[in-house]
Amino acid sequence: MDLEAVRTFVAVAEAGQFQKAAADLSITQQAVSKRIASLERTLGGRLFTRTARGAELTIDGQAFLPHAGELLRVAERAVAAVRPGRRPLRVDVIASRVAASGLMRGFHRAYPEIELDVVMLFDIETAVAAIRSGAIDASFRAVAVPGRPLPEDIESIRVLDEPLQLLTGPAHTLAGARSVTIAALAGHRIWMPGVVPGSEWAAYYDDLATEFGLTIEATGPNFGSDALLDTIADTPALATFMGEHTRLVWPAGHGLRRIPVTEPVPVYPHSLLWHRDNPHPALATLRAHLAATTAGHHAAGTWEPSWVIPR
Repeated sequence: MDLEAVRTFVAVAEAGQFQKAAADLSITQQAVSKRIASLERTLGGRLFTRTARGAELTIDGQAFLPHAGELLRVAERAVAAVRPGRRPLRVDVIASRVAASGLMRGFHRAYPEIELDVVMLFDIETAVAAIRSGAIDASFRAVAVPGRPLPEDIESIRVLDEPLQLLTGPAHTLAGARSVTIAALAGHRIWMPGVVPGSEWAAYYDDLATEFGLTIEATGPNFGSDALLDTIADTPALATFMGEHTRLVWPAGHGLRRIPVTEPVPVYPHSLLWHRDNPHPALATLRAHLAATTAGHHAAGTWEPSWVIPR
């Protein structure tokens, strides 16, 4: 259906005259008549009756008018949904309780007038494909996993180096430590059932384990963070790694301990990815905000995988 003809129909209905509708639309009266005639052929019925006072809606015209208005409103929403600056900024944060989600909450507090759509995509291939297709505007990732370089049209900037902490139950031998060196973790069982082979975090923890001789186990099904916390609380022989900015809540009776890891401090490198041709104005605002509010990178006494892009 020709939306210009529908818009012209609504204008005539509101004006009550073809001539006034033509003036309102800045077209000729002949163009108005042609559009209405075309719409009537499409619908198979007359929409107006000409009178001495102008044009009056027929019964069919009265029935069509509310639907015509809705068609125009839907069209406006459709255009707004894809027009940069008039639709929400869509950002992938991977999961709701991790550091990237916190960064976006901080951005929302600083710029509450910017509309946001926050999504959670699991793997980097899905995120990159969504960026390239325009389904999302940006994604937080650790880049670049060995053997999987970013496409040339994807830009990235390092936004946060997140220190790892050791999470233990109250009966673990390290539970009373104020901090623990990474060398002291050799021989301890570190259980991380959420580490999925082929993921960015799997590549990270594989390199960490190899570098420092750690035992990181990803055995058993992943029943989620609550089950992980229950097991760590009840099993003196197990501990797990957690990002400093990961937000988890557990029952007070669990007695869990978050212990800083040092010498060196292993940091998980978060970067923001986006398409180099993305014109959304809020994307530049987000990048500037992250640059101004996040800590520096490559700090002395920290460790990161060699494959992380130093940007």
